[in-house]
Amino acid sequence: MNASPAAADGQDRISGLLAEARRLLPGVIAVRRAIHRVPELDLHLPRTQQAVLRALDGLGLSVSTGERLSSVVATLEGARPGRTVLLRADMDALPQHEETGLDFASEVPGAMHACGHDAHVAMLIGAARLLAARRAQLAGRVVFMFQPAEESGGGAQHMIDEGVLGTPDGRGVDAAFALHITTRFETGTVHLRPGPMFAASDLMHLTVRGRSGHASAPQRALDPVPVACEIVQALQTMVTRTVSVFDPAVVTVAAIRAGTTTNIIPDTAEIHGTFRTLSPATRQVVRDGIARVAHHVAAAHGVTVDVDLTESYPPVVNDTAFAGLVHDTAVTVLGPARVQRLPEPSMGAEDFSYVLRRVRGAMAFLGARPDGAPAEGAPDCHSSRVVFDEDALATGTALHAAVAVRHLMTCP
Repeated sequence: MNASPAAADGQDRISGLLAEARRLLPGVIAVRRAIHRVPELDLHLPRTQQAVLRALDGLGLSVSTGERLSSVVATLEGARPGRTVLLRADMDALPQHEETGLDFASEVPGAMHACGHDAHVAMLIGAARLLAARRAQLAGRVVFMFQPAEESGGGAQHMIDEGVLGTPDGRGVDAAFALHITTRFETGTVHLRPGPMFAASDLMHLTVRGRSGHASAPQRALDPVPVACEIVQALQTMVTRTVSVFDPAVVTVAAIRAGTTTNIIPDTAEIHGTFRTLSPATRQVVRDGIARVAHHVAAAHGVTVDVDLTESYPPVVNDTAFAGLVHDTAVTVLGPARVQRLPEPSMGAEDFSYVLRRVRGAMAFLGARPDGAPAEGAPDCHSSRVVFDEDALATGTALHAAVAVRHLMTCP
């Protein structure tokens, strides 16, 4: 069956993007390394913001910066009116010491780009260069969203509050796309799925309150430590016995704090962790279960517990049709062997979810596993030793641009 003229034209317009992205790759890598050397945290990233502004200079974009955070929004107007697509990159780093030994490793003690956000920024700048060169072919506009505080602080929501999804004349974004780099997959491969892509992430803080005393006479105190341990174990049983395996949840206790020395039973024991879910119904089941288990285990031992459950990011849910557009576009750009459908979502969390609650769109993984690294067990995001294969940046640059072109050419 022959392709329609419009489909053939669309394929022609994006099929050469990967080759062009490869020609831009040295410059994209240079941007990534410059940002990698000076990682910044949370909402205020002045040096990163300036690096982005310098890289965008001369492309003929309309550029604005955030009022309450170091964001950058750059808009490319096509030659003709049309739709609006948003491409997003997060910019913040993590509060950890880098142990990669790279010659462009972090120069900032206690901060590292361990989640690939430096690569996300560089790929989006590369895509802006590709698309600016095609301005005459575009009907509509492309919004480039450079976002602080993905790791903490919900920077996406702050940028939405400041108007990133709408323009002063009322023209709003109607689709959005983002990539997340990972060493889980082979370099230059793309992985996504329709529906849930990342989980909701909520925070759990429990304080078990007993009564302090001498360690030699626990019968005269109310020891909160064994109660806290029992709560931790009971929470895992709660998940396996109240949550469907077809709509999963993860409850992880990441920190337990109690006591000051070896011969004092403390007054309190603290339990801190996170729980991840994919649907509102299971989110509520887990919230209710954590409170029930904590209170009842505590009561069984004659102590009390304070339960503080804080909602964080909602789940990332890919629009089925737009995920299909991304899949088909990636196949055109990369070939079918380089594009795979994920069998299940990630239980990680991402604040691109705030964008996708307002706008249809999708997020995909971009493989960047270095040559020779094991398929299982290679250091990945949030590891102090993670190293990404920079050759993948050409793929991400091309895919960002191709998704924008394909969306702007698609009839509403």
